[in-house]
Amino acid sequence: MTDGERTPAGPVPGPGPVPVSLARADASGREPPHTRGVFLGFAPWIVFDVVASPSTWKYAALAALVTALVLNVPELRRGSLKVLEAAGVVFFAVLCVLGLALNRQELIWLETYAQTLSNGVIAAVALGSLAFTPFTEQYARESVPPEYWHSPVFRRTNRVLTAMWGGVFLVTALLGLLALRVRSGADWLNWVVPIALLVAAVRFTKWYPEHVRARARAQAQGPPRGQGDDRVPGEGPRTLG
Repeated sequence: MTDGERTPAGPVPGPGPVPVSLARADASGREPPHTRGVFLGFAPWIVFDVVASPSTWKYAALAALVTALVLNVPELRRGSLKVLEAAGVVFFAVLCVLGLALNRQELIWLETYAQTLSNGVIAAVALGSLAFTPFTEQYARESVPPEYWHSPVFRRTNRVLTAMWGGVFLVTALLGLLALRVRSGADWLNWVVPIALLVAAVRFTKWYPEHVRARARAQAQGPPRGQGDDRVPGEGPRTLG
């Protein structure tokens, strides 16, 4: 049984009111989810997107593969690669092999669609992980006690974040396809809009878990004293006037 399949030590929280102790750690543990790990997981893909072009995609694939291996040395030694990291190692290794094994004519399609393909693969990995364990949850578990891994708030938070990242890279892939078919505005489609989407996604990843935790804490604590119903027992509804 793996860490991800381990049953929490305490009872699995239900969909009712959230206890104060759970509200403080449920959404992301006692601190925001392991966002640094998520961003490092994207690093090889970003390296590839920045370096890749019709004439440099082979070097980009090699640079991305080296980045993925270097950043994940501890995980490789433990044999515990996360789905995003494993997908990066496999994808860029395959590109390197294709670059060595095939001639230029056979690689025209890859030269043309390399960046779009990489964004599409990330989108597929992210959205596909929703059917099993959302990929952001694998990083969040590193800073969350196991007893909270199966709580509804924790699971829902990571499903939202994973779906958001999958959507961002899906849109980026579609923009890349569109850029290949328009006569002007390619820089906007390939760079300006995708970068704006990434910046927004990073900010949302940092903000959303804090927002969820604050809301859960507020629900657990109830309304502030003096803001509840102050009617005398037995008194009917009050009217204005």
